[in-house]
Amino acid sequence: MNVLVVLIPVSLVLGALGLAAFLWTVRSDQYDDDAGNASRILLDD
Repeated sequence: MNVLVVLIPVSLVLGALGLAAFLWTVRSDQYDDDAGNASRILLDD
């Protein structure tokens, strides 16, 4: 039972870090590639 006292806060901190990293990538426009690799394959330059 003492292990849960440690594991629950650690998991919450790691989850918050993951969420913060995801929000940082969304705000820095890393997912806004309209002419990405998927559409470049279909276009013949």
